[in-house]
Amino acid sequence: MAARDFFCNFGARNRETAIAAIICAYAIPAVIIRTPIKPIMKKNFEYLTRLREVMKTKGIDAVVITGTDPHQSELPPHHWRGREWLTGFESGNGTNGTAVVLQDDALCWTDSRYFIQAEEQLKDTGFRMMKEDGPEAVDLIDWLTEHTKPGQTVGIDGMTFSISLAQRLEQQLSDNGVRLDDNFPQFDFIYPERPARPQNKLFIHDEKIVGETVDSKISRLMTEVKAELANAVLLSALDDIAWATNLRTAGDINYSPIFVGFLFVSDTQRLLFVDEAKLTDEVRDHLQKYDIRIMGYDDVTGFVATLPKETRLLLDPDKTARGIYDKVGCTPVFGGSRLAKLKSIKNPTMLANLAIAMEKDGVALTRFFMMIEKEYPEGKLTEVELGKRLRQLRLADPTCVDESFAAIVGWKGHGAIVHYEATEATDVAIEGDGILLVDSGGQYTYGTTDITRTIVLGKATDEQRHDFTLVLKGHIALGTQIFPEGTTGHQLDSLARQFLWKEGKAYYHGTGHGVGFFINCHEGPQNIRLNINPTPLEPGMITSNEPGLYLEGRYGIRLENLIVTNVAMDTEFGRFLKFDTMTLFPFDRNLMQTEIMTDSEIEWINSYHAEVRRRLVPHLTKEEAEWIIGKTEPISR
Repeated sequence: MAARDFFCNFGARNRETAIAAIICAYAIPAVIIRTPIKPIMKKNFEYLTRLREVMKTKGIDAVVITGTDPHQSELPPHHWRGREWLTGFESGNGTNGTAVVLQDDALCWTDSRYFIQAEEQLKDTGFRMMKEDGPEAVDLIDWLTEHTKPGQTVGIDGMTFSISLAQRLEQQLSDNGVRLDDNFPQFDFIYPERPARPQNKLFIHDEKIVGETVDSKISRLMTEVKAELANAVLLSALDDIAWATNLRTAGDINYSPIFVGFLFVSDTQRLLFVDEAKLTDEVRDHLQKYDIRIMGYDDVTGFVATLPKETRLLLDPDKTARGIYDKVGCTPVFGGSRLAKLKSIKNPTMLANLAIAMEKDGVALTRFFMMIEKEYPEGKLTEVELGKRLRQLRLADPTCVDESFAAIVGWKGHGAIVHYEATEATDVAIEGDGILLVDSGGQYTYGTTDITRTIVLGKATDEQRHDFTLVLKGHIALGTQIFPEGTTGHQLDSLARQFLWKEGKAYYHGTGHGVGFFINCHEGPQNIRLNINPTPLEPGMITSNEPGLYLEGRYGIRLENLIVTNVAMDTEFGRFLKFDTMTLFPFDRNLMQTEIMTDSEIEWINSYHAEVRRRLVPHLTKEEAEWIIGKTEPISR
């Protein structure tokens, strides 16, 4: 059954209904799909005590605990979120955070997106926050090296450490005479109430939407494997596996329709390591059609241990667990950069379908922001309520399976917290004059969306309008740039920052990340950021364009569209590329300081708004169409 039918045939209009329909259709036990692990703070000391007792028993002097899983997922299933359970620190739209526990100290590292949140959540837990970026940053491995002694042992769970991270840790520790024990699965010992591994049913992503068969994908995959001088590959990253098999699920990973498993491919074998409970007859037939044999999820380590010596197994050291690498009995080959590019370049069918998803998203956003304008004067709206309403409006479309991440709805000062997620504890009323930042997206079977809009409610100050326009000018500068083939995102990043920099202002997150196709909202290998990334931008790559500005305690501004790289022209100097904007929703004209905008910037806004109007109006009611027409009227000085 195709994904669209899977969710639509039962009239599913929201995620809970969709899951209920799946349960009824397959007569499987109900599974709690998204149950946040909310640590009871007073118990964190108890959890620490449990861990320290086991450390003594096992001869472990320090333990390092990541926030990921055997697939190095950005947002892993709750089964692997032991670091959150232990520390009490939940990092919202990501799992950024690494804990270190010694007998007399406990620390949790995170980045600048979560400093405010981490400081609050780590109070009275026995852990203290450490900064991993910014002027006060402390490198975790350097700190650990300084606080351990020769002859001591540091323990990790090798299944939740990538090969590359574990090797760096091991090398630096060994230089100091400290041993690394990579077989210390700490939560097996101290977490009896740990959630089970997810068992949600798989479904087929319609190949008419994908535009490519599994055979075609695997053929191209093996071509790249051989180009890296290997003859087999083990895929561990869940988005890679979902892409290669054209399979998805609802619920294994919050906000991403990917599933827990491993995939081995060679010229003679195709093996999917997955729990049997996840398979339907239709999925079994799909796998059989493409000669993919099924093995149990836990069989992967035993399998790689028995591979013939002549097998040259390609492993991505950043995506493969150290615990798997330890078991490999054949010749490992480190690489995988060529494989990531296969998934990042979307074919024409995908792009055509993503355009449909953008129209659907634009309709949901129109209804959302109309609702805000109508109800805002009553003073009853809150950040949490807006997040719920936006989710409902997106999921009203049966092709929207889920949000693509937890919506960021930040009013006034909360908008300055880059990855803010409103909770009952932080929720505030939307009242008075201020700026509202809404960063959200949807997982449609037609593609993944991600958009940020910043609007004013009430009266805007001159400063707010000025700052908004500086960010907008950077957004336009990046989105309209033409550049030679081979250009990287790093080389373009300053285009979006230049107008802020001229006034001594800045933002420190990346300007753009790759976006998947009904997979992960965050996808590599390309990005647009200050950090050097050697991956060039290529036609078919989807990337976000999201400059911002954040004034702590006052307001935040971020403007985000998704852009696709396309060919601009061929000249005697070679091929030149451009970006085409795919997102469809207007920017707030009330925040534009047109007197500092150039003619070309004004022309771009008017042209973009005309396209938004042209594409969305046919899908809207008369009242909604009139609203969009008003929001997209031409601007001028």
